[in-house]
Amino acid sequence: MGRRDDAPGGQLDARAKEPGGTGEATNDLERVQELRGAACCAGLLLVFLLLLDWGSGLITPWRALLWCGLAGLLYAVLYPQRVSVAGNWLTTRGLVRVHRVRTDLLVSVRCLDGVSQRLVLRDCLGGRAEIDPKVLVRHPQLWLRLERGARKAAEDGSLLCGATALRRLSERVHRETAHAVFRVSGLE
Repeated sequence: MGRRDDAPGGQLDARAKEPGGTGEATNDLERVQELRGAACCAGLLLVFLLLLDWGSGLITPWRALLWCGLAGLLYAVLYPQRVSVAGNWLTTRGLVRVHRVRTDLLVSVRCLDGVSQRLVLRDCLGGRAEIDPKVLVRHPQLWLRLERGARKAAEDGSLLCGATALRRLSERVHRETAHAVFRVSGLE
């Protein structure tokens, strides 16, 4: 039997908990599953549309190209972000763009509600990043790094807007983490 650190990603968690904060914390393990899901959905749509056209006798090279483009668009929409925190930098990588903010120099934190909730972070260097709060809830090590930087920004007086959003998110992360601990220990 191996130790818990021997599990896949154990090194990642060990680096994320380094005392100096020099390691990098990411959502990579979950992201691999989301990438696979996005590729499967796009592939299934493409196969379905091509089979439908072939079965009805309407398939042409142009229609096949159109269906490939539609499947590619679905993949682009479903492509998950990679969120990482190293030092005082929070980085989000999408399909095309990379956004970085300095967490200890945050100016505002806003929670946008809508079809999908987003947390918008802005720093005094002009950086802007949007992340799904669920990523922070599912990966407490990311949240702890962000919270540490935001706390320093608030103490320094640079965080002008967003203390309420951070407090609500903190309560949510702590509540979900406690529920997860209870579930794992069988106390729920």
